[in-house]
Amino acid sequence: MAAVRPGLGRIIPGSSILFLCDMQEKFRHVSFFPQIVSVAARMLKVAQLLDVPVALTEQYPQGLGPTVPELGAEGLQPWSKTCFSMVPAVQQELDARPQLRSVLLCGLETQACILHTALDLLDQGLQVHVVVDACTSRSQVDRLVALSRMRQSGAFLSTSEGLILQLVGDATHPRFKEVSMTGIADGCKV
Repeated sequence: MAAVRPGLGRIIPGSSILFLCDMQEKFRHVSFFPQIVSVAARMLKVAQLLDVPVALTEQYPQGLGPTVPELGAEGLQPWSKTCFSMVPAVQQELDARPQLRSVLLCGLETQACILHTALDLLDQGLQVHVVVDACTSRSQVDRLVALSRMRQSGAFLSTSEGLILQLVGDATHPRFKEVSMTGIADGCKV
């Protein structure tokens, strides 16, 4: 079997991690917030089903509040941060996983914490998969420009369904039925 080329952007559960960035109470007013949280919650459920590790951050929680309950992250210990990038706060988590190749990135705001996190991860040689249907900003212009900037820098822009199907890999996967119950892959049933 040929080795996977790093530039292809393939992901597998054993070398991936899900980053959930700053989905907190004070951001409820941001455009498309309920939809973003719903998609991120689905990504979290799938990550848990497939044993993909998860890192959750909160930006200045004393002022911006806790992670919203509808994310379903009650069992996760959030990493508190003030830096725009998630990386300084979760570096221990990254260092503890030498097999890590891919980071799936959800949250807000796209032009701030998502962009800074993506650039820091790319700098460390990791593949970054920005879950575009799980990222937003107060300004959709800022969001679109930040997505373009990340793509120029080497990040992969993907949808939640596309990434979930990559993680599962096959409709005969033993957890496929449970994963499909999260609302994806209805056309892939066997």
